[in-house]
Amino acid sequence: MIKTEEIPNLENSNFSTKVIKDIAQNILSFLKSNCTKEGHTYWLFKASGSDIVKLYDLTTLCEETEDKYQNPFTMPVAILLYKVACNMMMKKNQNKKHYGTIRTLLLNCVKLLDKSRHPQIIASANYMLSELFQLDEPKKEESSESPLNENSDESYSEEEEELADSDENGSYGTGSDPSDDNKAVAIIKSVGELSVPEKYKSIHQIRPSCTFPVCHDTEERCRLVLSYVLEGLKSVDSSIKKESDLPAADPNTPIPLKYEDESTRGGPEGLEKQMALFLDKMGSLQKGNYSSQSGMIPGSWQHKMKLQLILKSSKAYYVLSDAAMSLQKYGRALRYIKLALQSHDTYCCLCTNMLSEVLLFLSQYLTLCGDIQLMLAQNANNRAAHLEEFNYQTKEDQEILHSLHRESPCQGFAWATDLSTDLESQLSVSCKCYEAANEILQFSDLKSQNPEHYVQVLKRMGNIRNEIGVFYMNQAAALQSERVVSKSVSTAEQQLWKKSFSCFEKGIHNFESIDDATNAALLLCNTGRLMRICAQAHCGAGDEFKREFSPEEGLYYNKAVDYYLKALRSLGTRDIHPAVWDSVNWELSTTYFTMATLQQDYAPLSRKAQEQIEKEVSEAMMKSLKHCDVDSVSARQPLCQYRAATIHHRLASMYHSCLRNQVGDEHLRKQHRVLADLHYSKAVKLFQLLKDAPCELLRVQLERVAFAEFQMTSQNSNVGKLKTLSGALDIMVRTKHAFQLIRKELVEEFDQPKSDESAPAADPSPGLSREEVIKLLSIFESRLSFLLLQSIKLLSSTKKKTSNTEEDVVLKTNKQIYSQLLRATANRNSTLLERIDVLIQLLDQLARGGSGGQ
Repeated sequence: MIKTEEIPNLENSNFSTKVIKDIAQNILSFLKSNCTKEGHTYWLFKASGSDIVKLYDLTTLCEETEDKYQNPFTMPVAILLYKVACNMMMKKNQNKKHYGTIRTLLLNCVKLLDKSRHPQIIASANYMLSELFQLDEPKKEESSESPLNENSDESYSEEEEELADSDENGSYGTGSDPSDDNKAVAIIKSVGELSVPEKYKSIHQIRPSCTFPVCHDTEERCRLVLSYVLEGLKSVDSSIKKESDLPAADPNTPIPLKYEDESTRGGPEGLEKQMALFLDKMGSLQKGNYSSQSGMIPGSWQHKMKLQLILKSSKAYYVLSDAAMSLQKYGRALRYIKLALQSHDTYCCLCTNMLSEVLLFLSQYLTLCGDIQLMLAQNANNRAAHLEEFNYQTKEDQEILHSLHRESPCQGFAWATDLSTDLESQLSVSCKCYEAANEILQFSDLKSQNPEHYVQVLKRMGNIRNEIGVFYMNQAAALQSERVVSKSVSTAEQQLWKKSFSCFEKGIHNFESIDDATNAALLLCNTGRLMRICAQAHCGAGDEFKREFSPEEGLYYNKAVDYYLKALRSLGTRDIHPAVWDSVNWELSTTYFTMATLQQDYAPLSRKAQEQIEKEVSEAMMKSLKHCDVDSVSARQPLCQYRAATIHHRLASMYHSCLRNQVGDEHLRKQHRVLADLHYSKAVKLFQLLKDAPCELLRVQLERVAFAEFQMTSQNSNVGKLKTLSGALDIMVRTKHAFQLIRKELVEEFDQPKSDESAPAADPSPGLSREEVIKLLSIFESRLSFLLLQSIKLLSSTKKKTSNTEEDVVLKTNKQIYSQLLRATANRNSTLLERIDVLIQLLDQLARGGSGGQ
């Protein structure tokens, strides 16, 4: 190997580099001055043994010929343009600004050649043209200062530019020399002149138009690529056989599906079979399994070129599909990904040795196809528009598909690209796409080479399995709601539970395998919800009054608790994802609460002792409270406060009931009394924070009064009884807040029909039950009447024994209030609002006058 710069110094090969440079500069200047007609082909000719160099304009000389392809110089020039473009393309550090030049060279090359005579060069040139447009990178042409539009002739140096800027005239007269040739454009009389420094100079610069088209969007760029791919495919196809030699394949006629017998329209079983066939095919590709329908010879230029063109078309359709997906045009996106997969399927049929890079593309295509199918499932409302976009096809797409059909039926991925109208089928297809994408990554160690894509595929698999799990779970819940209570769980329900559980389990495994704790927690949470649905389905059949909390209910509720606790363990701390943490906590609290409520309302006394049930209820309620955050300010805070208040109310009621039914053990009675009082107080505090629970607040206060009354029955001294009565009346006074809230809602209810005549008059406020208010009001009136009467009796009896001015005032007030209350309750014509107004007024008087010897 000899370096170029060493050649002049070789033995017996000495020559002046300056002379070489002078000759080169003179020839270039001569050409620049005389080759001035754009689009014309020139020939610089020196006959063997002659000293004269002549320049001919071949375009002008050959205009007389009828067939432009008969021009003997067309082919060499086309080949020259092609080779220069090839060399420029091959350069590793090729600057994009040269793409304009390459494109011009290739377009001119294609223009010069006869398609029928030179299909290989035309196909190759079109492929190179398609390669100029980057599909996998964001375009930067618009942001830069159009570097692509500059001239980029590699042979044009800075020194030559200096020469070009010279003012000397560079035209050459041919005069009347005998060596003149009237057909030559210009003549160099002697080659010796070329070694004279700066003998020829030129001010005429050739600046051919080598602009590179600026594509304003992805679709435009891809469409240009596909137009070149199509021209290339046409060249390849025309060189194999004439169209008439092949069976007709009209792109407008649907080709029979490969798997028609295997239940093509969706069922999961049909999908499974198609997936198995597809994966078998992928496995055989590793070994090489060539099957071309057109009779192409493996290794021929047609075979190699068609593979490259088909791969390019699949990439372009994939980019188009991704762009349509971003625009939420899901029907269009599915059409493009279908074409991408059809291209890829044909590539697979022709390929003798599958590259891992191409398998990665397929995994990406299937992942996008899964995304599109999922979005179509979630946007069923717009199905007609999506269907219309899916069925539309351009002439270009039809012709490309026609070329693909020459090699393959293009049905390898038909299972993935159907536009189904059935939600379950769409979700199932989406899942199969992700599973196939994942299976492909197991080939050729693609998983470890592309960790980011692998993580994305597993995330999507986890997500779609969650979607399908929720779908089956909701179906099971719907079946349950339709079922008559007395009937046992149907087989259909159980099958749906199994399907749902299986999907959640697989999804959890997907997320755990990529350490996605948050999503794993969400799926564990959904599994907990499924367990609760199973528990609800097993609620005791038969008569409501005979119903008991069944062992199956307990089993499933405890399973739900386990899954929620696993979800919390998966998250670790609230900081990881506060919203998910709070959601799981709330669901866990709900499960404990439901379990405790059912055990309390439908106590399984046939299986357990009362004390055991009370203990389990108390434990479950306290656990529910533990996971119920009443302090944090959030949208869920009022719900948490209501839940906590209800728990305290239920616990207080339970201890109150225990106290009533218990005999003997004084220590335990005292403990229950303290606990009942504590929980009643907490329930009241929490209900008072809420504006939309006045009936609940009133009910708790009435139970507290009943609790005081019960305590009074066991008291012997008048002083003790008076003290308890005073406390009970004090509770009555504090119910004023609840009555004010009820009054406010009633007033709003009465005002509503006036402002909106069309509004229904019956129960416009769903938050307040009129029947419940009437019932509670009647109880309240009777209890207040009873307490006032007892207070009057006790105060009257103590007055005889002692003289106490304060007690006298209380007695007088209580008598007045009692009298007014009797008159009010006796009046049958009073409206609900009037009765409430009277009570609020009486409670005010009671608050001012004292309620009995405080």
